[in-house]
Amino acid sequence: MRKGGWLILIRVCVALPVTALLALLILAASLPPLDLHAAQARSVVVLDRSGDLLRPFATQDGRWRLPVSAATVDPRYLAMLRAYEDRRFDSHIGIDPLAVLRAASQGLRHGRIVSGGSTLSMQVARLVEPRARRSASAKLRQALRAVSLERQLGKGGVLDLYLALAPFGGSLEGVRAASLAYFGREPARLTPAQAALLVALPQSPETRRPDRFPERARAARNRVIDIALSRGLLRDDEAAQARAEPVPAARRPFPMLAAHAAEEAVGAEPANPVIRLSLDGRLQASLEALAAERAASAGPVLSTAIVVIDNRDGRLLAQVGSAGYLDSSRRGAIDMTRAVRSPGSALKPFVYAMAFEAGLAHPETLIEDRPSRFSASYAPENFDMTFQGTVTARRALQLSLNVPAVALMEAVGPARFVAHLRAAGADLRLPRDAAPGLPVALGGLGLTLTDLARLYAGLARDGQMPPPAGGKRIAGDVAAWYVTDILRGTPPPDNALPNRIAYKTGTSFGYRDAWAVGYDRRVTVAVWAGRADGAPVPGLVGRIVSAPILFDAFARHGGDPVFGPRPADALTAANAALPPPLRRLNRDEPPDGTPVLRIAYPPDGARVDLGLAAPAGGAGEGMILKASGGVPPLTWMIDGQPVSRTIRRQSAWVPEGAGFVRISVLDATGASDSVAVRIE
Repeated sequence: MRKGGWLILIRVCVALPVTALLALLILAASLPPLDLHAAQARSVVVLDRSGDLLRPFATQDGRWRLPVSAATVDPRYLAMLRAYEDRRFDSHIGIDPLAVLRAASQGLRHGRIVSGGSTLSMQVARLVEPRARRSASAKLRQALRAVSLERQLGKGGVLDLYLALAPFGGSLEGVRAASLAYFGREPARLTPAQAALLVALPQSPETRRPDRFPERARAARNRVIDIALSRGLLRDDEAAQARAEPVPAARRPFPMLAAHAAEEAVGAEPANPVIRLSLDGRLQASLEALAAERAASAGPVLSTAIVVIDNRDGRLLAQVGSAGYLDSSRRGAIDMTRAVRSPGSALKPFVYAMAFEAGLAHPETLIEDRPSRFSASYAPENFDMTFQGTVTARRALQLSLNVPAVALMEAVGPARFVAHLRAAGADLRLPRDAAPGLPVALGGLGLTLTDLARLYAGLARDGQMPPPAGGKRIAGDVAAWYVTDILRGTPPPDNALPNRIAYKTGTSFGYRDAWAVGYDRRVTVAVWAGRADGAPVPGLVGRIVSAPILFDAFARHGGDPVFGPRPADALTAANAALPPPLRRLNRDEPPDGTPVLRIAYPPDGARVDLGLAAPAGGAGEGMILKASGGVPPLTWMIDGQPVSRTIRRQSAWVPEGAGFVRISVLDATGASDSVAVRIE
C-alpha cells in the first residue's frame, strides 16, 4: 500500500473511536440527571464525642450502608482498588476506551469474555440504576450514565458512591460496613490482606463471602495481592505475609455501645443520619464490660446500670443502661438509668445539706441516735437494728444512721425538702401522689439513677446544679462543702483506698435496689444494681454490691480525684466551740412518749387550689385542717388569729381570699406546729 493509503487508514482508525466518543458525550449530555436520593440513603449512625462509632442502625430495607468517604478509608485500599478495577480512573471521562478495546480484542481472540471493560464509574452507574438483564444496550446505558455521573458528581463523588454502595455479600453494602462486619474495625487502617479482600469481594459478593466460601475468598484476595505486587504497591515480604493471613471465618456483630442512649437519640431525631452524643466511647465500653462482669458474679437475673457525668458541663460521659442489652434473662433492653426506683439512704446527704443551709445543724452538731417515735406509728430503726447513742451529724451521715436523718428531715420539713429537690430539676415520684412524709429521708419516693447523679453533681459543683438545670442550686457553697467533706470520710469498701472520693450508698426497702453515688470535682458516677422487674433480692445491699462497682468505675475513668477549696465562710470547729444553738439538735419530744404535735395537712410549702383564683372570683371552698399527735383540745390559728378549738384532730376553715397564709396549731400542753401555704 502506498504511503497515502496508510495515512488514510490511520486517520479512519483514529476518527472512528473519536467519533464514537463524541457521540457518547452528546448522548450522555442529553440524559436527565440521575435521581440519587435512594443511592444517597445511609444507615443512621450514632457517634461518641470524638466521632467514633457507638452504634449503627440498618436502613429501612434492612441494609447496612454506613456513611463513608475516600478520606476515611485506608489509602492502600484505594490504590489496590484502582490497580485492580480501574487503572485510569483519575484520567478517563467515565469510560475507558483502552479498556474497552482490550476487552473486545481478548474476546475476539478467545471466543469468550476474558476481562471486562467496566470502569468504577460504570459500576456505580449499575448500582445506582440496576438493570435486570445484561445486554449490549444495558452496557451502553451504563457507559452513558457513567459519563453523566462524572459530570454531575466529579471523580470524588463517584468514588464515594462506590465506597458506599459496593456489595459485599448478604445485607452488607459499602466498604465500611464490610470492614466492620469481617474485621471488626473501621476501614481507615487495614492490613494489606484485609484491603485486598475488600477489593475482591464486590466482583462476586455472594460466591466469595469469606463466612461461607473461605477458599474462594482466599483465592480472589490473593489475585488482588499479586496485582498489587506487580504494580509496586506491595513489597515481596508484604505480599507473602498478606497471603499467609487467614480470611475471616465469620461475620462480627456491629458495634452496639450505649444501645439505650443510641435508641433514645434516634427516637428524638429520626431524620438525622449522623447523631453525635457526649459519651466517651472508650469509657462506655469499659463500664459496659464492668457492669456485665459484676452482674454475672452477683446473680443470674441481676442487672446493673452506671451513669457518669462530666461535672464541668453536665454532659453524660457514660450511660450503661443494663448489664447487657441483649441479655433477656436480665431484661437488658430496659434502660435502668431512667427507671424510677426507691433510692434508699442515697438522699440523706441532701437532708443534711438543707439542715446545714438553714442553720439547724453543723457537721459537729450532736444528734441522738436512739429509739424514737416521730408520730403515732412511725419509729424508724437503723439498718443493723442497733443504735449509736449520741453522735455528731458527721458521724451519723457517714454511718448512714436512720434516726438522725429523720430527725433532721423533721426539722427541715418533708414538703419543703421535696419541693427543693424538684426545683433543682429532679423528677421525684411520691407513692400514689401522697403528701411528702418523714420516710422520704429514707427513700420513701422514687427517682431515676440519672436524676440522682445530677443532684450529686450539684454538690460537686459547690451546690450549683449542672446544665441543663444550670442556674439552679441544690445547696449553698458552704453546705455543699460540709456534705462533701463528710462523705469523703465515709469508710470505703474492702480493698479500696479511703478519702479518694465523696460517696454515699443506699438500699431500698425489701432489698430491691442497691445504689452507690460518688464524685470529685471532675466527675460524678452513679451505680444501681438489682432486678429490672423490681423483685427483692436477699442480701442486695448498696455498700456490698454497688460501692465496689463505683470505686472500680472511678479507677477506669482514671486520674487523681480533685476537690474544691474550703469556702471562706465555712466554720471548722469542734462541738464545744460551736454557737450554743448548733451544739445539739433538740426535737422537743414530750418526755412521756406522747406523739409530737404536727400538722398533717396541708403540708408545709403546699399550694392549695380552692378555686379562689378563678376568673369568676367565687367564694371558694373550705379547707380541711388535720393534725397528728399532741394533747387535745387543739386550737387552730390563721396568721396568729384563732379560728377553731376542738377535741378532734381535724377542723375546717374557709379563707376569705387567695394568698399566702401561716397555719398554726396549739395543743393543751402548749406544744405547737405551723406551716406556710399558698391558697389559690
